[in-house]
Amino acid sequence: MSNYQLPITNYQLPITNYQLPMNEKLYEGKAKILYSTDDPKVLLAHYKDDATAFNAQKRGSIVGKGEMNAQIASRLFQVMEANGIPTHFIDQPAPNQMRVKAVKILPLEVVVRNIAAGSLCKQTGLPEGKVLPQPMVEFYYKNDPLGDPLLTRDRLFLLELATESQVEQLVKLALQINTILQDFFQQCGITLVDFKLEFGTDEQQQVLLADEISPDTCRLWDAKETDPNLRVLDKDRFRRDLGNVESGYQQVLERVLQQTNNR
Repeated sequence: MSNYQLPITNYQLPITNYQLPMNEKLYEGKAKILYSTDDPKVLLAHYKDDATAFNAQKRGSIVGKGEMNAQIASRLFQVMEANGIPTHFIDQPAPNQMRVKAVKILPLEVVVRNIAAGSLCKQTGLPEGKVLPQPMVEFYYKNDPLGDPLLTRDRLFLLELATESQVEQLVKLALQINTILQDFFQQCGITLVDFKLEFGTDEQQQVLLADEISPDTCRLWDAKETDPNLRVLDKDRFRRDLGNVESGYQQVLERVLQQTNNR
């Protein structure tokens, strides 16, 4: 464990007991719906209970997922902000809602891997659970019809998905976020296996961390559990039909809340 200290003292979320009025629906994805607000620079993200896997080939619903993910993501965005990572997060007006800054999403999924799992094992033959010698940063083309393919840098530049300076910035930010999340989750008794990030640019072309950080976008293992199925606390419980999906998400939420409330 590193000596990284989280300079966080207070985590009071401005959650109210009412839903903000939803204006025009701007976009509906697998996990969220984005609505306009009276301020063109602010959007309202509504987190859904819908669950998908394998590029939406498998569909279902996880009871309470929207509220759990919104709360987890809100807390983790605040952890990011407290450690100098700019995000689109503004506040959480309701348990399943988040107000965010309007950004132009880069068409890239940035994946950071600490331990071999998922597609990395399928594509390389590495055994699940093998600790990587150093964190690996990968880019995927955010394009559902194409199946979100893994990109080489040459392909990324060929498609003009980001500039060279943006790619360098994304790698730097991803590794910084990884360090922060690894230390934070370690204090929660959770091992951060890998995770997916999305970024966007604001009107000033500043790159902001966007989307969400949750059990939908991270592989999270109970650090004290050795059973390869029981240790899973993330969407792999849904992908792999492991059962008790809601319980895994709830455990993550409780540990994140406890860790942030103690600071």
